[in-house]
Amino acid sequence: MIRTLTNENSISSFLTDDKYRIYRHLVLQAVILTITISIFFDAPDKLNTSLNRFYGWITYYLFLNMLVYFNAYVLFPRFLAKNRLFAYVISVVLFTVFALFVMVILQELFYDIAVTQQEPSGIAIFLSIASSMLAIFLFLGGVSALLLFKRWMISNRHISDLRLTTFRSELSFLKSQINPHFLFNMINNANILVDEEPKTASRILVKLDDMLQYQFNDSTKDQVSLNADIAFLSDFLELEKVRRDYFEYTVTVEGNIENIEVPPLLFIPFVENAVKHNLDSKMSFVYLRFKAENKQLLFECKNSKPLKPAKRDAGGIGLTNIKRRLNLLFENNHVLKISETESVYTVCLQLNL
Repeated sequence: MIRTLTNENSISSFLTDDKYRIYRHLVLQAVILTITISIFFDAPDKLNTSLNRFYGWITYYLFLNMLVYFNAYVLFPRFLAKNRLFAYVISVVLFTVFALFVMVILQELFYDIAVTQQEPSGIAIFLSIASSMLAIFLFLGGVSALLLFKRWMISNRHISDLRLTTFRSELSFLKSQINPHFLFNMINNANILVDEEPKTASRILVKLDDMLQYQFNDSTKDQVSLNADIAFLSDFLELEKVRRDYFEYTVTVEGNIENIEVPPLLFIPFVENAVKHNLDSKMSFVYLRFKAENKQLLFECKNSKPLKPAKRDAGGIGLTNIKRRLNLLFENNHVLKISETESVYTVCLQLNL
């Protein structure tokens, strides 16, 4: 079973990984060479190595390469890959007619390739054209089927990577935030304030309850409302403010975000890092800004920098994992920029919705 899975992974890697790109082209050229080499045989045991036949083989070899690569790099990505099936069929028909015209010219130039040198009848011409068109259709169809199979394998790998990376990211966050130290700290603060400031203690418990509910319930969904995610971030920052003497935060929202949905726990790694790594500032701050405009969402997180650089935990979520998750979730539909000065660290994330 393990050996079978290994073989399947090897085949999948060979068909999809960029590092095997050259080898895939070499295999393709070997297949085309195998198909075209038969042109040198007038019969299974009769080899024809004339110069004219050699020219015929070169043109036939280039002709098949034209069919493969024009379909793979022009027709397929422009039409079929974008689910424009009708446009793809029309383009293939037109390209087949063009290819047939080219093939007729090649046969005229290298006439000794033809099966017979007698004048063909009308039915023979029709059958020859029909069979040639069918052969070209089948050849293009086989190439397209391989390309679709490759896209399917890449899509499956993409989904698997996304699920695995999202799971690890969320699990790392839960381990780093919802741990006994954090919970005991918040509960202890509430316990101390029960007699002196019962309203504050109640507010702490309510916000802590909201955070826990969001993390253990809503975070399992593929998408959550942006309002819910912002409320979670606000609760997180409010609890941080309660337990620290010198800390301030703001959460600013611009534009209409009512119908916007985002993956859960998308922004918390940035906010968590902003809070974690500015503890020794005399006046620590975290400023969050959300702006929705023209089907784009801008997230900005600014935080004060510590007087002494903080040593980051090796087991933290890390910027690499954050970027990886963004790439899997949004591919080319996002821009992440990170900048810093001597006193301020800024993260800007732009998402195309």
